[in-house]
Amino acid sequence: MSQGNRITVDARGIACPGPITELIKAYRNAKNGDVIEVWATDPGFEPDVKAWISRTGNQLVELRKEQDKIIAVIKVTAKR
Repeated sequence: MSQGNRITVDARGIACPGPITELIKAYRNAKNGDVIEVWATDPGFEPDVKAWISRTGNQLVELRKEQDKIIAVIKVTAKR
C-alpha cells in the first residue's frame, strides 16, 4: 500500500458532536492509505472516535491526551 496524504483536522473548541462531524467530513474526501489527525478539546470526542472506528473498520493508529487537547490519528483503510 502506498503512502497516503496526511490530513489535519483542528476541532479544538468545538462542542460535541462537532469534532466527530469534522472527522466525517475529512473522511469523505480521504482515500485508503490517508492518515487523518484530529485535534479536539471536547472530552466526548474520545468515546465518539472509538465508536466511529469500531463502526467503520478504519484503523486507530493513536489516541492520546495532551495538556490542551485530545489527538486521534486514524489511518483510512475501509473506503470502498
